[in-house]
Amino acid sequence: MEAELEQQLIKIRVQATSKAPHQQQHAAMLLAVEETIKEQGAPAEPASYFATLLTLLEQQAGTGPKGLSGTIIYLLSIVLPSVSHLMLRAKFSTMMAVLSQSLDLASADVALLRSVISCLETVLAAQDAGSWGLPISQGTFRSLLALSTDSKPKIRKRAQEAVSALLSHPPPPAVVHPAAQITARFVIDTLSAAKSDAQAALHILQLIKSTDMIWPSEEFGSLCEALMQLPKLNMPFVTTLSFQAIESVFSSATESLDEDQFRDLLIDIVDLKPNANDPLASEAWLKIIQKGYTAYAQISPDACFQSLPDLIDLIIPDIELGKPSTREAATQCIWATIRECIPDSMLGSAGIGQVIKTLASGLSYRYRESWALVFLLIAALFQRLSKFAHPAMDGVLTEVANMRMEPEFELKNEADAVLGAAVRAIGPQAFLEVLPLNLGGDLRKDQAGRAWLLPLMKSHIRNAPLKYFVDTMLPLADSLSAQSKQFASKGREIEAKVFSALSQQVWALLGGFFNVPADILNSFTPSFAHRLAVELLESPDLRPTICGALQTLLVAVHTLANDDSGLGPLTKQQALAAQTHLAQFAPDYLAQLFNVFAQSPGANRGYMVNTITAFLAVITSADINATFARVCAMLDEALKTHEPPAAAELTKGYLEAHSPPNAHTMMDLAIIMTPYLDAEHSLMLVRAAHMLAKQSEDQILQKKGYKAISRLAEQPTGSAAHQLIESTLSADLIPMLVESAESVAISSRRERLSLIALLSRNLADDQLHFIPAMLSEVILGTKEANERARSVAFDALLTMGKRMSQGGVINMAAVTGDVSVNDESAQQLANTEEFFKMIAAGLAAQTPHMISATIAAISRALFEFQSLLSVDFVVELLSTVLMFVVNNNREIAKSSLGFVKIIAVILPKDVLEPHLGEIVTSILKWSHEFKNKMRLKCRHILDRLVRRLGLDAVEKVMPEEHMKLLGNMRKRQQRSKRGKEAAAVGGQQQQTEGNGASQVEAAAGATAKKTFGNAYEDILYGSESELEDSDDEEPNTLAAKGAAKGKGAKADRKNGNAQGPSAPAKLSGAWIKEDAEGPLDFLDRSAFTHFSTTNPTTKERRTPTAPKMKGGKFV
Repeated sequence: MEAELEQQLIKIRVQATSKAPHQQQHAAMLLAVEETIKEQGAPAEPASYFATLLTLLEQQAGTGPKGLSGTIIYLLSIVLPSVSHLMLRAKFSTMMAVLSQSLDLASADVALLRSVISCLETVLAAQDAGSWGLPISQGTFRSLLALSTDSKPKIRKRAQEAVSALLSHPPPPAVVHPAAQITARFVIDTLSAAKSDAQAALHILQLIKSTDMIWPSEEFGSLCEALMQLPKLNMPFVTTLSFQAIESVFSSATESLDEDQFRDLLIDIVDLKPNANDPLASEAWLKIIQKGYTAYAQISPDACFQSLPDLIDLIIPDIELGKPSTREAATQCIWATIRECIPDSMLGSAGIGQVIKTLASGLSYRYRESWALVFLLIAALFQRLSKFAHPAMDGVLTEVANMRMEPEFELKNEADAVLGAAVRAIGPQAFLEVLPLNLGGDLRKDQAGRAWLLPLMKSHIRNAPLKYFVDTMLPLADSLSAQSKQFASKGREIEAKVFSALSQQVWALLGGFFNVPADILNSFTPSFAHRLAVELLESPDLRPTICGALQTLLVAVHTLANDDSGLGPLTKQQALAAQTHLAQFAPDYLAQLFNVFAQSPGANRGYMVNTITAFLAVITSADINATFARVCAMLDEALKTHEPPAAAELTKGYLEAHSPPNAHTMMDLAIIMTPYLDAEHSLMLVRAAHMLAKQSEDQILQKKGYKAISRLAEQPTGSAAHQLIESTLSADLIPMLVESAESVAISSRRERLSLIALLSRNLADDQLHFIPAMLSEVILGTKEANERARSVAFDALLTMGKRMSQGGVINMAAVTGDVSVNDESAQQLANTEEFFKMIAAGLAAQTPHMISATIAAISRALFEFQSLLSVDFVVELLSTVLMFVVNNNREIAKSSLGFVKIIAVILPKDVLEPHLGEIVTSILKWSHEFKNKMRLKCRHILDRLVRRLGLDAVEKVMPEEHMKLLGNMRKRQQRSKRGKEAAAVGGQQQQTEGNGASQVEAAAGATAKKTFGNAYEDILYGSESELEDSDDEEPNTLAAKGAAKGKGAKADRKNGNAQGPSAPAKLSGAWIKEDAEGPLDFLDRSAFTHFSTTNPTTKERRTPTAPKMKGGKFV
């Protein structure tokens, strides 16, 4: 039996004890049917239920009480959806005969009719196209149509749902439902009598609106004509619903009407435009226009375009006069027609001028309240016309710019969006021809400077010709820079800074021009490349701009060169040619970038790293390896004279002002080139990194040595670097890591742990001794002060555990370095339990720090691998760690409590319960210890145990002297339950009253549960804050809280808050501080500074008073 049907039957069976008589009757009938099926030996399948219920219904026809027939039909309505269509077709006539007797509207109740409608819907939906031609099918469907206009709401709604579902899914292979003709005639007849029976017309319009079907073409014209007559009756609700119904039937218009009929229909709809002050009718009419003209553009694009100016002229007054919702609907309608009704062939035609003129009229003062919407439409028109917007929209562009320059203009952001759309559409060259910057030396007094356009253009330039920047913008930047120098020489520092900033803003446009220009081959010339290289070397202020622009160009071209979709601004062939062209400049740029990189302060070189990486992606492997060889040579020379920097030279302030030592820089460059090296040069890097990792004089170089090997190890499998790491792992890397364990600097530990994790992933069977050799270091890493180092240590621990779970044999003699020993006693099988035994060896350490780290490692590993361990082994671990819970050392006890917290959640109840007494007794030692929140951790564990095993189970093992704590927990549970019940009741009342604002405020006032990003940390650290407010606090603390509460209540009353602290204003958690200069301007960018999360009126100024003294002491 289907799961869904079984769930429904279960709900009915449990109603046998219900107090409602009809529910008892349903349950009794179902149990009787199931007993009959059982006696007959039939399977408990939908077919058996159907046959039994149908037999009972036939027996009751005309003789039994109505209530019994209603119960049978109700059960049938539940069972029928699970019965096969073949059986429903076979019993079609029988079903129709017995169900039709229940369609007596005069005597049948609502529940019975709804069940009958459900049965009829299911049976009719199972019939094929041929069965729909039978008179009984058509008669039954007409009955459903009649019920869809019934005066009883529940019956009408259920009948409309059934009719809509049937018509929306015609029987295959029919496209138009066989009953569509019947439906159309019924709808037309009902709508034609709307003047005398408006209520029936309203119901049938609702049916049309909710039905997604294809109407028959022979009746479509009559249907539209009937719908078009309804608005003329001057009935507001009928008019609105008629528009919504017309919108619904438009899906069939393109298939049912020819071009002339469709045009005439649109003309008639346009003539029915309602008053703009009627929002419901206007919005419905605008949606029809939007959908209709979108469809008309597909049927006849040219004719639709010719009518577009008049249509926009008709709609745009709604943006001025309509209600807010009508304005938005009108804007959406015009925006859709601009996007869909202007064909590509007409973008440059004269007809566009009329559209532009109509939209430009929206910039007049009469539309002032709707300028934001008008700006949106103008931006959409710029986007649609693209390059054809110039010169057609030059006047509009100038007018928007002039409005934007007005000092008191409030819609600057909206105007900027229009100007940005214009830049993207017509390009920067045409844009600046219309709106010149006026920054040159020939600036006249009557010309206003437009320097404010420079930052605006920066984010909107795309695919623009690079030649324009080289020929026009670059000379402008040079001219502005020269003027800045002239002003500086005359001592006019303010003017010098202004023109210097303008020059840098012009240079900032380079990133937009480098965003995939089409003329890379012709405009990125050697002279221009040389100019950029010179600026990189000589102009520190321009380095981030030039590096960012070069990175944009290189990444975009490289992406397009490897893209086969052909959807970008350049074809793949063009992108490959551009990449080859840029690659010829790469060696010179890399040399220049390396020099600048070496001279720049260590804290401000990130953008150079990204640019160098982008150049490395486009040049050949031979050039990369040759460059790397030169870097290695310079590194070798630098190391000969290198002296470790003093501690003062490693501070943040020093690095922001000075470049690091040359050896550090060369090592950084070598690491950047790591992904692109071949095997030979990767070996050079490994040797250099080995040497640096072993030395301990310079901690920074040691860290970079580990980092270099890590970058090689994380390369994809099969790469030259990855193969080199695998080949040198046993002979070089593992011995180096073991030997250098004692000389690792604190700053190098994270990179070293990262390398250990990477190497542990793919260890061969003869390399598994690496895990026990490094395990103690990884365990200690879990207690590092640096959070990222701790995270890497836990990752390394889990990586080792996963490799051990894959099996193998560990040569324990190799761990101590005695490789000559190769007997069976030195061999250990690799598995998860053996991994835990290795970790647990740290419990025998002499230092509390190591023991604590070991327990933390066991906790994390157990959380990850507990499914791979036997129950006995987990119980043994539990018993071992519980001995450390009672340890007097707080560091050890803290980790042990964390372990108990983990097992309280992950262990099965049947494993946890036998050890409950031991657990509770152990953790209660810290139930009175306040330091390091030990008491809170203890109570949190008890709370989790109560949730898992129940309060009674914990109470049985709780010592008598601690029963007060358990009583407090019981009170807290009861209070929490009452609070949830009260909140549920309050939520229902708010929903009944429709008070949505109160719900939002209540939600804002609730404390969100904190999560830590992974399940382990959520268990270990989460939920402790829930217990910080408890009932068993000291009396003095409670008294203090009560006093504070009383003061808060007095303050509330003093400030006019009669509702007290539970009022919504208190729950909102935000106040607005009054501005002495006037009302707060919410559109001002500084408005957020006037918001406060605390009530500013309660902050009373306190006048300092002299301290009181008593007996020579301050009191």
